[in-house]
Amino acid sequence: MNTKEIHISDYSYELPDDRIAKYPMAERDHSKLLIYNKGVVTEDVFYRLPEHLPQGALMVFNNTRVIQARLHFRKDHESASQQGALIEVFLLEPSSPADYEQMFQQTSCCTWLCLIGNQKKWKTGTLCRTVETAHGLLTLKATRQGEQGTSQVVAFEWSVASAEDSSARQPLSFAEVLDAVGELPIPPYLNRESQESDKTTYQTVYSKIKGSVAAPTAGLHFTSRVLADIDRRGIAREELTLHVGAGTFRPVKSETIGEHPMHTEYVAVRRQTLDKLIAHGGHAIAVGTTSVRTLESLYYMGLKVMAHADVTEEALHVAQWEPYDVTGELPTSEEALCALRDWMVRHGLTTLHSSTQIIIAPGYDYKVVQMLVTNFHQPQSTLLLLVSAFVKGDWRKIYDYALAHDFRFLSYGDSSLIIP
Repeated sequence: MNTKEIHISDYSYELPDDRIAKYPMAERDHSKLLIYNKGVVTEDVFYRLPEHLPQGALMVFNNTRVIQARLHFRKDHESASQQGALIEVFLLEPSSPADYEQMFQQTSCCTWLCLIGNQKKWKTGTLCRTVETAHGLLTLKATRQGEQGTSQVVAFEWSVASAEDSSARQPLSFAEVLDAVGELPIPPYLNRESQESDKTTYQTVYSKIKGSVAAPTAGLHFTSRVLADIDRRGIAREELTLHVGAGTFRPVKSETIGEHPMHTEYVAVRRQTLDKLIAHGGHAIAVGTTSVRTLESLYYMGLKVMAHADVTEEALHVAQWEPYDVTGELPTSEEALCALRDWMVRHGLTTLHSSTQIIIAPGYDYKVVQMLVTNFHQPQSTLLLLVSAFVKGDWRKIYDYALAHDFRFLSYGDSSLIIP
C-alpha cells in the first residue's frame, strides 16, 4: 500500500452533533468501554478495564498537563466610553526560552509562537491587561514581533504592583501568570465556553508536566481507583511526556494524505522508561494516540543512533514520512530501544528531549504498541488513520458498533480498548 495515496474521503462517517459529548461523565471511570479484540467487538464499563489487560504487561501514559493557553486582551479605543476590539492570543509553543520547564519559570518576560484571533485589529502596538491577584495587581503586556511560519511571535512582559514592600515580594512566574489570566482551551467542536469545572475535568488525574494546549483525552477516564486496580493486577505503569499542540485539531484538507503537513510535537522520555520498555520486550499498551506517537517514534530514534553513534539529540527528530522510507531487514523494537538507551547513557542523559512529526496511517507497521486505549475520533482525521493502521483497516467495525450502541464521541466521550 502506498500510504501517501490514501484518500481521506475513505475515512469518513456520519457523526451527528448530539453524539459529541459536550461534558464528561459525572464519574470519570463510568464511561462506556468498547473492546475490539482481534476483530470481535463487545462492550463494558471503563472501571473494569484492568480485567481485560494481560498480567505482566506495561502500560504507558502521557503525563502532560494542559495550560491555560487562551489569553484575551482589549485594545484601547479612541473614545473612553467605548470598548476596543477583543484580541485572543493563543499560545502554541515557547520560543524564548524554547524549553518548556524554563519557560514556565520565567519571572518577567518571555516569547511564544501564537495564533492571533481578530488579527486584523492588532497590527501594531502593545496590548495590556491588568488582573487582581493574591500577590497584587498583575499587569501583562503583549507585543507582536513578526511571523514564524504560520504562527505569530509574541513577546510578553509582566509585573505586579502591591502596597506591600516590593523588595520582599516574590515575582510571579509565567506559570502563575497563566493561572491568573489564561483560559483553558477546550476543543472548538464542543461549541461552548470553557467553565470552571473544565479546569479539573479536562486534565488527567496523573497530569504533571505543563505544556499542552489540548488534553490527551484517552487518559481522562482513569481514576485513582482504576490505577490502583491496574497495579494490583501486576500491570506495570510508566509515564512519558508529549505536549499536545493545536495541530491535533487541524483537519486534513488535502485530497490525499501525502499532501497533508503533519504537525510537530515535543516529547520527553526518561531513561528509566526505556529500561522498563526493554524489560517488557520492547512492547507496551499505549494510553492514547499521543503515547502511540511517542512510543513508535522512539523506535526510529533508536535506528538513528544505530546508524550514527554521534547523532545529536536535536537530530533525533522523526520526520513525517521517515518510517515509510526505511527498507531492508530491521532490528526488533527491543534492539532499537536498547541502542537508544545506551546512547543516552553515553551522553549522560537521564531524560531524552526531542520531537516527532510522525504520521501513522494504513501501511504503517507498528513496532512497540501492542494494545491501545483511545477515544472515538473525528471523521477524516489523522487520529482515525492511526486507529485504522492499528486494526489493519477494520476501523468501520469499531465505529459502526459505537454509533449503533449509543457511545459518546470525541474528547469528553467514551473509550475503547483495541487489541489487533
